[in-house]
Amino acid sequence: MREILGRRRRLLRGDGQPELISAALTFATEWRWPVLPGVTTQSQGHSRCGCPNPECTVPGAHPFDPGLLAATTDERMVRWWWTNRPTAPIILATGGQAPCAVSLPALPAAHALTALDRMGMRLGPVVASPARWAILVKPYSMEQLGELLYAKDFVPGSLRFHGEGGYIALPPSETGQGTISWQCAPLPGSASPWVPDVEAVVDAVVEALTRTGVSAPEF
Repeated sequence: MREILGRRRRLLRGDGQPELISAALTFATEWRWPVLPGVTTQSQGHSRCGCPNPECTVPGAHPFDPGLLAATTDERMVRWWWTNRPTAPIILATGGQAPCAVSLPALPAAHALTALDRMGMRLGPVVASPARWAILVKPYSMEQLGELLYAKDFVPGSLRFHGEGGYIALPPSETGQGTISWQCAPLPGSASPWVPDVEAVVDAVVEALTRTGVSAPEF
């Protein structure tokens, strides 16, 4: 059975407060995940993004300056970014050597993870925001994803795929969408966490949603 560890757990420093720079350095230097700072939200309205787009739908949960191509595993750069921007969300550039992700709305995701646990499906880390949960998976190509989706009779339209050129926010970030946390936390240790293949996750999630009869809303 899959172990679900550290629900809603954060990386903490000694006084119990999340420390973004420590988390960012762990991702970049120990796990070799390329990261960069996201846009901070406006102080006068936490749900308002600091980017120029007044209609931004993912406030604080995306890169802007620097852009996504600046994502790095370089310790000096990561340390400089979060020393100067200590509240910036941590953005993972998915794909390449880093994990990709499959995300779906929070309520269907909760039902799916419960069903997957009963099925004995092994999952790696799962990142949660109040709106969506993202299951981390091994890197995949667009060709691989296209073949996977073409072979299936049905895939919920609310499933999103964060592959090469994509990104997700990582714990313990605070964004306009709320707190980003671990729904299923990585096992402790310095090695990069194990993640499953995208095919196994998509097959299992679709089966789980079908079994539970939970529809995934389109958002």
